[in-house]
Amino acid sequence: MDRYNLIKGKNEREIVLLKGSPCVWGKCTFCDYIHDNDENEKEMIELNKTVLKNVTGELKVLEVINSGSVFELPKETLNDIKKIVEEKGIKKLFFESHWSYRYRLDEIREFFNVPIIFKCGIETFDNYFRNKVLKKGAIFSGPKEVRKYFESICLLIGIEGQTKEMIDKDIEYLLKYFSKGCVNIFVENTTYIKRDENLIGWFQEKYSYLQSDSRVEVLFENTDFGVGE
Repeated sequence: MDRYNLIKGKNEREIVLLKGSPCVWGKCTFCDYIHDNDENEKEMIELNKTVLKNVTGELKVLEVINSGSVFELPKETLNDIKKIVEEKGIKKLFFESHWSYRYRLDEIREFFNVPIIFKCGIETFDNYFRNKVLKKGAIFSGPKEVRKYFESICLLIGIEGQTKEMIDKDIEYLLKYFSKGCVNIFVENTTYIKRDENLIGWFQEKYSYLQSDSRVEVLFENTDFGVGE
């Protein structure tokens, strides 16, 4: 399992994949990423300390991800990250958060006292597909409400049952309302959710221009950020 990488090109930054406690939601039908969480806090803290030792601060930007939300990282790990921010001169942080934590984001901002971009996995703005098929547990009125809390979102593309119209609307909203975004091409895993190869091929052709858009990162594999397995 790779847990550290230096990302060059778009949005240059260091990235670390840490361990946290179980995801507050943990019911998404497409996700087996939650298997990377743990309940042994001592072991999580020690592993996270080892991973964080790789951070050099050379890009002054650090992204921290885990199999859930930043709020599920141990308190000691948050303190370790804060020490690195101060010692390495980190000027900006990226964290992940589930929609259910949207009212608590300022707790993290105040703790670290540096600019933070929170990424939220919206997956799609189609309410039925998001909550009934993917079981995301994120209920909102539309992109304007999401933008009140998050400036960066993640979309999921290429699942059986999705339509071109749904994807067109998702990309439209991403580019119109958000300063940053990540588009994840679905990779089959241990869940029962299946890829739609035709839909993915259509997306790659129609939205190839996103590769040169500085706001958007398109991931064709789960490990495209250089972490995970």
